Amino acid sequence: MVLAAGVLLIVALGVFLAIGRVRSPFSRRDIPKRLGIDIQQEANGVTYTQSRGGHTLFKIHASRVVQLKNEHAMLHDVKIELYGADGSRVDRIQGNEFEYDQKAGTATAAGPVEITLMRPGEAPAIAPRVTPQQAAGEKAIGNPLASTAQTASSGEIHVETSGLTFDQKSGIATTAQRVDFSMIQGSGSSMGASYDSQGFMVLDHAVELTTRRGIDTVKMHADHAEFERDANRCTLERAVADYRGGRATAAQAKILFRDNGTAVRLDAAGGFSLATATGGRVAAPVGAMDFDQHNEPTHGHLEGGVSMVSDSGMRIVNGTAPTADLKFSQQGRLRHAHLERGVEMQSRETNQAIENGVSVPTRQDRTWRSPVADVEFRAAGHGQVEPASLRGLGGVVITGQSRRGSAPPVPSRLAADEVSGTFGPGSELTAMSGTGHASMEQTTAAGTRETASGDRLEAHFAVRAKDGGKVSAQGGADQVKLAILDGNVVLIDRPAVRQGAPPEPQMRSTAGHAVYEDQGQWLHLTGSPRVEDGVLELTAEKIDVTQESGDAFAHGDVKATWNRTAQDRPAGASSKPETNKAGINAEFSVGLGGQGPAHVVANEAQLHQATGEATFRGDVRLWQQTNSIAAPLIVLDRRKRTLVARSTDAANPVRTVLVSAGGVAGAKPSSQTARAEGDKKPSTPSVIRVRGGDLWYSDAARKAVMHAGDLGTVVAQTATATLLSSEVDLQLTPAASQAGGQSQVERMTASGHVAIDSEGRRGTGQQLVYTGATGEYVLIGTATAPPKLTDSGRGTVTGEALIFHSGDDSVSIEGGGRETTTETTAPAPHPRSGRIEPKE
Repeated sequence: MVLAAGVLLIVALGVFLAIGRVRSPFSRRDIPKRLGIDIQQEANGVTYTQSRGGHTLFKIHASRVVQLKNEHAMLHDVKIELYGADGSRVDRIQGNEFEYDQKAGTATAAGPVEITLMRPGEAPAIAPRVTPQQAAGEKAIGNPLASTAQTASSGEIHVETSGLTFDQKSGIATTAQRVDFSMIQGSGSSMGASYDSQGFMVLDHAVELTTRRGIDTVKMHADHAEFERDANRCTLERAVADYRGGRATAAQAKILFRDNGTAVRLDAAGGFSLATATGGRVAAPVGAMDFDQHNEPTHGHLEGGVSMVSDSGMRIVNGTAPTADLKFSQQGRLRHAHLERGVEMQSRETNQAIENGVSVPTRQDRTWRSPVADVEFRAAGHGQVEPASLRGLGGVVITGQSRRGSAPPVPSRLAADEVSGTFGPGSELTAMSGTGHASMEQTTAAGTRETASGDRLEAHFAVRAKDGGKVSAQGGADQVKLAILDGNVVLIDRPAVRQGAPPEPQMRSTAGHAVYEDQGQWLHLTGSPRVEDGVLELTAEKIDVTQESGDAFAHGDVKATWNRTAQDRPAGASSKPETNKAGINAEFSVGLGGQGPAHVVANEAQLHQATGEATFRGDVRLWQQTNSIAAPLIVLDRRKRTLVARSTDAANPVRTVLVSAGGVAGAKPSSQTARAEGDKKPSTPSVIRVRGGDLWYSDAARKAVMHAGDLGTVVAQTATATLLSSEVDLQLTPAASQAGGQSQVERMTASGHVAIDSEGRRGTGQQLVYTGATGEYVLIGTATAPPKLTDSGRGTVTGEALIFHSGDDSVSIEGGGRETTTETTAPAPHPRSGRIEPKE
């Protein structure tokens, strides 16, 4: 019954179908159309391959194809494989559903699409079914094929998008939708992309990439990007890279990659810049960068006009150069910058200085110019770098200008063939050196212009001292703590010209070596040093000058020369110089009353600018023309125009040699004068030598006084007599009456226990006056102790005054109305005439 019922059912169904087919023969075709389906052919496992020259370009595989009208078909579970030129690379495009246009040869994805771009390798070709996941499994450890697949997978780029269209004729896949991609270096996105079978990929716009540089994240943005797979080259338009501590921008950047995906070189054009979070910026129209295997930069080159800016708030630095070469450390930090073909750097530093408890604004401007400059950098922490040293070549000129408060700006200048600078923490300049024609100029607050030059210059700057965030007056940038000059040193100080005052002479110093110390503002000169200030010329083995007070100290083999100039005139003196009878200027000066230069030699010397004193010690000798003084100590006072010489050693007394006018020949004797009747001596200048304990001389009074001092006696010698006394006064002739500019003794006065020895005679008294014009010595005493003359051949004679005539060796006795006494021991012939002199 069951079987019969089944047979009846089948027969009934067959009859029903037969009757329906006869009644409506086209109903089978119309039902799908009424359902919205235009199916012409169905197939499973379709693969389409396109080759050229025996080389497979790509394959399109679909698990199921539904043929539609109008030469369209729906492809399901689609995989498109694009092969590299040598077959070592296979890129894949996968999607669930594509609509295939047979006439146009395009396949358009109706939904999401995944693209896998592989680096060149052999894993896909020799083991396409081996996956990285297998290599990670425990059972696959040691499998060389899985290991190769893992290596290949590490360089893949995975892309996800939608609305992708693949053109089988060109092998190009394009989309206008958002594209998301990822790789081992990072991930990113763009709006719109295209890719061809030859490995050329284009990201249309709004390109973003997030990658890592060491432990730091780098975010890149670009308007457009193009990637050439076979050439491993990527081109970015208007690219920006943000990273910890900075930003890099480029109008157009071309990046060359290695096969493992790391960057080899970056070429930027149309404008390239690097900026730091601390206010630093480097920019150039054209730039290039080389990278190592770890994506760290190794070298860089900028050209077309490089500009550099550093802004740390208080210090702003701007620099320019046509080209710049950069070197980086293994960690990718900037290590060296080489600038050339004309470098210029300008800096400005503003701060607040504390002066007497008051805050005063300060500003320091500086400009560096050199053909070539090299900058070394060091790590400053937090991924930042700062300059460690700076070196300029080919002739460096550094000009500066400092200003404190409302005071006028103070300029400065440093120049040398080669200049090197060293920087401390915070980019603060700590030292600078220059070699080859080195020079430095600056103007002090008082207006004095100071210049220094030499073969080599080295300067060390004070470290900034801060107090409550403000720089103290004693510390700060550009304050020289120590400066050293070597080789052909020349130092010049030019005082400022003051209104209504005569110009002061400049001071010029030369030496083989010079050291400047800020503590006390000491300048130490060695190597045959010489100092000239328009009036004084000073040389020694070593000269120390303190610019704080202007004092100078000379040591060893000291030689000094004073030249008479109008600037040496004392205050209140007439501006019209005096002249002598010969019309020669008789300017005021230190010396011994003459008009020529005064010279001093000594072991040590001290020159005090405030007092105008010059102190010489140790075997001192001063001379001016034929006049001279020798002593252990001599002090010259330019302002008072005085000289003091002292000695406490009897073996080394104060010695002075002066010229005296000669006596008058043929003078007529008085009634009480005893003289020889022989030939008279000619009238010629004579020399007076005086030695004692101390000497005082005044050029204004034209007077010299020698005291016995610790030596007990003053000894004065002339050509005809020797005087012993407690004190000797020497009066010089007036400056206007000097013959040939030579000062002469007009009168010499000895006082206090005077004794005179002349021509075998000895006179004693209280005072003796020698007159240079007549050559006569007048010896006087007191009422109780009149002068006495003792002659070994004639006896002793006294009177109110005894007059010794150097012209004819005679002696006159002046009674003055008083009684004169003569004690004769024996007549004796005159030593020259041989005659017996009459007794008086």
